[in-house]
Amino acid sequence: MVDDLVVRTADAFREKAGIDVRLNHEATAIDTAASMVHGRDGDGNPFELPYDRLLIATGADPIRIEHPGFDLPGVMTVKTLDDARAIKNRLDTQPVRQAVIIGMGYIAMEMAEALCLRGVAVNMVKPRPNLLPWLADELAEAVRQELEGNQVGLHTGVSVDRLTINDDRLVVMAQSGETFTADLVIVAVGVKPNNALAAKAKIALGPAGAIAVDRQMRTSVEGVYAAGDCADAFHVVTGERAWIPLALRANRAGWAAADHLSGRAVTIDGVAGTGVFKVFGLEVARTGLTHGEATRAGFEPVHVTIKARSRAHAHPGSAPIHVHLVGDRLSGRLLGAQLVGRDGAAHRINAPAVALHAGMGVEQFSQADMAYAPPFGPTWDPLLVAANQLIKTL
Repeated sequence: MVDDLVVRTADAFREKAGIDVRLNHEATAIDTAASMVHGRDGDGNPFELPYDRLLIATGADPIRIEHPGFDLPGVMTVKTLDDARAIKNRLDTQPVRQAVIIGMGYIAMEMAEALCLRGVAVNMVKPRPNLLPWLADELAEAVRQELEGNQVGLHTGVSVDRLTINDDRLVVMAQSGETFTADLVIVAVGVKPNNALAAKAKIALGPAGAIAVDRQMRTSVEGVYAAGDCADAFHVVTGERAWIPLALRANRAGWAAADHLSGRAVTIDGVAGTGVFKVFGLEVARTGLTHGEATRAGFEPVHVTIKARSRAHAHPGSAPIHVHLVGDRLSGRLLGAQLVGRDGAAHRINAPAVALHAGMGVEQFSQADMAYAPPFGPTWDPLLVAANQLIKTL
């Protein structure tokens, strides 16, 4: 059930923590000079709430496409539990034989799998030519083969012009003239920080329009904090501000902000952009910088891509695993890692993530004492094999 995904209800906050939770209330403005929040309740009545300290945790909003037809019934985004309920309700109450997913990011991939498992034929479309532009070519090709092997239609370089209805079915019309018929259209082209309140209050913004915060989650305005997907962070590799909206950072930042609000000073480290997702039988993982990102950040990057086995070669369950590492030619520092495989890719990414936080060099990382047993990996872990190859390239 969708409601099983609710971690904590409003009543739990009220009864167990004594927090005054006000649902169906919208904050419309922050008066930082008067330390006051203005808004309206569910009936449209105005309210004012004074504050000593304020935490903005407005999250991120799905990017919506403003072309004609994107407001038609059956066109949905995937961000909130209400979105999930709406999609599930359509699948349960109406015949959904075909779906089009606009976008090919994390959420789009997961939706493709979920729909296919319900017997829905899926086409995915995006305007850019690459399936996953941040993923190394060989690894992206493995993802492509996995999707196509599960009968997902991939249409890159396709810009959607508008949506229409024909015989009670949605028609996705591309600028090139291509059309795709669907009973359901999922728009999953990414998210953007919900910064409206902060921007209106003239609180400084950072990359992608996220609210700029320091390492203690303080904004540019005294007494105002921000945390979660609405706020930026510092990248542990570049030291620069970055907006990478992922769950661990959002939770960690929320705890840090709460500590400050209660009088306990806490400083938190930055982010490496560590992320994983599953698409059918494939695990896809990344951390740190891509080659292109490293170049733009001022490094002199080199990279290697290797293909190894996830376990000892004769052990049941052993599967191919692709490893892509990026290092800096000038300093020898490890800059980023990517893994794709059916077995062991997701959790292996944690090792290079820790190495990035520690500022380790590639040679130092290659000497890490990684565990070995045939059910879990070969004697030389694929990460160590890749690191040794990268050393030769640096």
